[in-house]
Amino acid sequence: MKQYQILRSIFPEVITDNFNFVDYRESESTLEYWLDEREYMSREDYKKGTVRPYGFTEAKTIQDFPIRGRSVYLHVRRRKWVDRSTGEIFTYNFDDLTEDGSKLSPEFVVFLKEED
Repeated sequence: MKQYQILRSIFPEVITDNFNFVDYRESESTLEYWLDEREYMSREDYKKGTVRPYGFTEAKTIQDFPIRGRSVYLHVRRRKWVDRSTGEIFTYNFDDLTEDGSKLSPEFVVFLKEED
């Protein structure tokens, strides 16, 4: 099985489709993964020809399902883009990275609600 297939079976699809795993750290109680958004721009922005990558946002920490009894934290950096024709700096939105009002993945929130 390829590494991508393994990661896809563990992490939410939105993560494996849109982010690269750049680092990890593990301890007896936690697993931490650092992810950077891939350099994929929308078709519309690509056709414009004026949109370019412009670094990353500060990392946002998301708590996901525990793995083998360890807490899992995803440190996600979103890619910033600049439209050179307007000077506008923006990011693309992934609405399903966290549950509204929390720092938890949507799947983890559903799991926790089912336990009540």
